[in-house]
Parts: sequence; C-alpha cells; structure tokens
Amino acid sequence: MKQQTHRTSLVAILVVTLSAATTAHGQRITGKGEVAAIRALLNAQVEAWNRGDLEGFMDGYWASEQLTFFSGGSKTRGWQATLDRYRKSYQSEGAEMGHLEFVDLDIQLLGPNSALVRGGWQLRTLTGEQGGLFTLVLRKTGRGWKIIHDHTSRR
Repeated sequence: MKQQTHRTSLVAILVVTLSAATTAHGQRITGKGEVAAIRALLNAQVEAWNRGDLEGFMDGYWASEQLTFFSGGSKTRGWQATLDRYRKSYQSEGAEMGHLEFVDLDIQLLGPNSALVRGGWQLRTLTGEQGGLFTLVLRKTGRGWKIIHDHTSRR
C-alpha cells in the first residue's frame, strides 16, 4: 500500500509539472527557440546602438503608443516619445551613444506570447562609464518579440 501511495504521488507531481509547461489552450511552450529569439532581439539592439543606429535599436520596441518606459523617476509612454527621450539623452549636442553591453541576462517565458527579461547594462563613453539594471516585459507579435515595457535604473 505504501509503494502504491508513493507511485500515486509521483504521478501527481509529474502531471503538475507537465501542466505547468503548457498554456491554458494546451499548447506546449517550447522555450529554447523563443528564448533564443529574445536573446537575438537584445543582441540586435546592442549591435544597432554600438553602430550609432538609434532607430535600429528602437526596432526592438513595440511600435505603439502603449509602449511604456520608466527610468529615473519619469514615465514615458509611446514609441515616438521613447525615441525622442533616447535622442535627447544620447544624440543631442555634446552627447554620445558610446559602447553598450547587456550583462547577466535572465530570460523567463511567462507564456507562449509573453516574457520577462532582467539584466544589467553597461555604457562606456569618452567621459566615463555608467550602468544599471533593467526589467523588460516582451510580447510576441506578428513582427516577432517586442519590448512592451522597459524599466531601467542607474547604479
């Protein structure tokens, strides 16, 4: 009887584990391919930044007025407003984009079409180094994975 109870418990654990790896619609969350696609998006952003292509960097963001960007105690809403904020900070008179790196990335799928990314950023410019942490919420769209919310802080 004890062995049968142990087997029943093991089966229950297996069922719960498998259920957690599926969506509400019964679709399996693949994981590896989606995480690789998100990592590729972030790598493309870094490459665009490092070649001075701010519009290419912004391609990683959701082109919507509902995009949100929180940083330094301020809230920015919308793709264009976010681009304008980046331009003012990194492409205006006396500003430079420098060399960007993302570090310590932790990518977690929340479902088949949503993900959370946590990590750090480091920016080297002629005037010095700065860095901080970020949390991104991504959604899988018809154009691939896009950042729908960015919360970035400085150290």
